Amino acid sequence: MSLSIKDILDHLHINDTNHAFSTGSSQGSTTGALVKNIVSPVDGQKIASVTFATEEEYDAVIDTATNAFKSWRLIPAPKRGEIVRQIGEQLRAHKQQLGTLVSYEMGKSLQEGYGEVQEMIDICDFAVGLSRQLYGLAMHSERPGHRMYEQHHPLGIVGIISAFNFPVAVWSWNAMLAWVCGDVCVWKPSEKTPLTAIACQHIVKQVFEENGVEDGVSCLVIGDRSIGELMSNDTRIPLISATGSTRMGKAVSAAVGARLGKSLLELGGNNAIIITSDADLDMALIGAVFGAVGTAGQRCTTTRRLIIHESVYDDFKQKLVNAYAQIKIGNPLNEQNHMGPLIDHDAVNAYLDSIEKCKAEGGRFIVEGGRLEGDAYASGCYVTPCIAEVENHYKIVQHETFAPILYLMKYADLDDAIALQNGVPQGLSSAIMTTNLREAEKFLSVAGSDCGIANVNIGTSGAEIGGAFGGEKETGGGRESGSDAWKIYMRRQTNTINYSETLPLAQGIKFNL
Repeated sequence: MSLSIKDILDHLHINDTNHAFSTGSSQGSTTGALVKNIVSPVDGQKIASVTFATEEEYDAVIDTATNAFKSWRLIPAPKRGEIVRQIGEQLRAHKQQLGTLVSYEMGKSLQEGYGEVQEMIDICDFAVGLSRQLYGLAMHSERPGHRMYEQHHPLGIVGIISAFNFPVAVWSWNAMLAWVCGDVCVWKPSEKTPLTAIACQHIVKQVFEENGVEDGVSCLVIGDRSIGELMSNDTRIPLISATGSTRMGKAVSAAVGARLGKSLLELGGNNAIIITSDADLDMALIGAVFGAVGTAGQRCTTTRRLIIHESVYDDFKQKLVNAYAQIKIGNPLNEQNHMGPLIDHDAVNAYLDSIEKCKAEGGRFIVEGGRLEGDAYASGCYVTPCIAEVENHYKIVQHETFAPILYLMKYADLDDAIALQNGVPQGLSSAIMTTNLREAEKFLSVAGSDCGIANVNIGTSGAEIGGAFGGEKETGGGRESGSDAWKIYMRRQTNTINYSETLPLAQGIKFNL
């Protein structure tokens, strides 16, 4: 690393006390009631402090965003796209510093931190092209001298509630698309990782100011769950995009639904890879191990279950044990390490509790887990990835534990494997490892995976921004990023133009005056 953490904080304008940023050009007041120290799970050291916003400050932010929308929506979409292009260029310029801060604040490996910033750059590129492709639809009217078409208009304020595990990428998936669609954004980042959000706000603020954009198109509110509750219940925010646990998503959905608002939910995953008798086992090993230990098991797309054909079960199990013995755990800023810490002590306790519950239900651990001790792990947030042989119906297996615990089970028939894959409440990501075309196509058919993402010969992690991202069942049903996910950020309007000299009614109705 060429720069120290202090140098990076200075470069990104992160100082010891960062107050609740309210809008694109101001830090807001200093009246927040709660000051929170942000501590890195890497070494247990304080990075900086933030002051949580009050309800009054939140209201001021929403008023600012409401006013900004009136002018932002009038800027032509390609012009908005040009501004997003400039944001992408600034992210490129700050990739090393911002990626390192992501790694240090959250705990993911440095390469994953860089990768997260690259996701932001990629979605900027996607959004620039999208700004010239916000297509409507033309159709033929049954009435002579009439023309019908559909067009899309921006919604207004998009509220974004993001999670700690991808502290900036998922925000960008929403914000960049919302901005080219003509919306303004109010972002509540995770209270566990607000500093990377503040850094992004500085970057965006500079670009907006250079383009003469009115204050309030990009807003940031730092706070705890009370801010999320205010947003969910706020009728001034037509769309809430929330990423997090299923429990959180149900609360957001209930609040937004009660006021007939729109919600985009990206919630838990309980993702499985089916490894068939025709699988390339070396390829399957790479997908399974990265899927299970990448980001220390703290991805919504983390591989949590392996469903392995009985004919290759023992062979593949031994490959896994051998691979796990080679995993290097430690400071994620050291690129030689594969896995960093969990986010905090609560996450470690949930991991340890899940191990005990698994054992109590009959799970047999072939790679033991536990908390790591010693000077190199002084933060107390480092754990070992573990593997257990289980049955799919165990309560703990049905539950998503945000930690590197991998469950193994065997199967004899592909239909049974698909039933096991689908036999959990969540439905985000899934994969099959096979060189058999029939197996692959069956997995992707209507009788196959019930997840929003289904892959062949790649793992459950690592979605590209070109495709719509999201899942079914308790994953929430939302879609973000690519494809036509942009439509959730807009309202659809059907238009009919009568250019004739009469007023014929639809369905041939006569109404003579």
